[in-house]
Amino acid sequence: MSEPSPGAAGSTYASAGVDIEAGDRAVELMKEWVKKATRPEVVGGLGGFSGLFDASALKRYERPLLASATDGVGTKVDLARRMGVYDTIGHDLVGMVVDDLVVCGAEPLFMTDYICVGKVHPERVAAIVKGIAEGCTLAGCALVGGETAEHPGLLGADEFDVAGAGTGVVEADRVLGADRIRTGDAVIAMESSGLHSNGYSLVRHVLFERAGWSLDREVPELGRTLGEELLEPTRIYSLDCLALTRTTEVHAFSHITGGGLANNLARVIPDGLHARVDRSTWTPGPVFGLVGTAGSVERAELEKTLNMGVGMIAVVPGESVDVALATLADRGVGAWVSGEIVERTAEHAGAVSMIGDYAS
Repeated sequence: MSEPSPGAAGSTYASAGVDIEAGDRAVELMKEWVKKATRPEVVGGLGGFSGLFDASALKRYERPLLASATDGVGTKVDLARRMGVYDTIGHDLVGMVVDDLVVCGAEPLFMTDYICVGKVHPERVAAIVKGIAEGCTLAGCALVGGETAEHPGLLGADEFDVAGAGTGVVEADRVLGADRIRTGDAVIAMESSGLHSNGYSLVRHVLFERAGWSLDREVPELGRTLGEELLEPTRIYSLDCLALTRTTEVHAFSHITGGGLANNLARVIPDGLHARVDRSTWTPGPVFGLVGTAGSVERAELEKTLNMGVGMIAVVPGESVDVALATLADRGVGAWVSGEIVERTAEHAGAVSMIGDYAS
């Protein structure tokens, strides 16, 4: 190996753009938030090479099945960056992961996160982790570890992305899904908090590129700025769904994310049955209409991209409807019967049909 030229300064990790001291500072700032996102089964604290979870807690299950899910928040992170708001995007991350877990009836146990940045700004990283920890608390799961990676030269100094993975558990004979659904079941819709965390490539294209709107634009229909609306955190339904499974019979859940209501609900509808969903049972929030109008986006395109005001679906027996709606109301979740399960016929081709027009 050749020697460096005399008088030439040696290269360092810092000169390559990676600031280890800033990373250490970020860890110190996030510790207080991670401590709050815990469960009794968590062993040890922040700083190890891996998170530890006491699996002996699963002994109460006869046949515990572990469920896992991973996700990110897509291009919504760019809006957080542009607005300089970093403590809400973590709610989105948790919601996208744990609400996939709970669909099969699994209780979320723990999550890990991955934050990739162009340059470590300790306060920003800590704010992101704060949001993730708060989301985990809302979901009833622990944040047992994570990783912050600095990628100079690949990301700009203010750019970042986040991803997460979660693990849950469900008793084998209580797994929810298509095999439980029967004719006569009711389709219960749970209100979303807004766009949640999907479809933002369309939203950004329509509102910024086509309409030329700015994030600080006051929008009367929204009652706040465009940026505030677009950063509204994803609603986290996991504890609400688990409450339903404890208070009444539930056959299936469907998390409404990319692909919209019809495509996601179709994933839990068995062959031979059909979900008929009536649009007239709800009014989508004004942000959905704004996207449609500003971009001349047809309803079919909106519906296959955005949640249109419904973030989670529960399919329950007809006799469970009253208890299910009461349980969700007690938990502050707007919910209503939006459809029914019928036999699949020539008239009802496919797994899901959307009928009627949205209520005005």
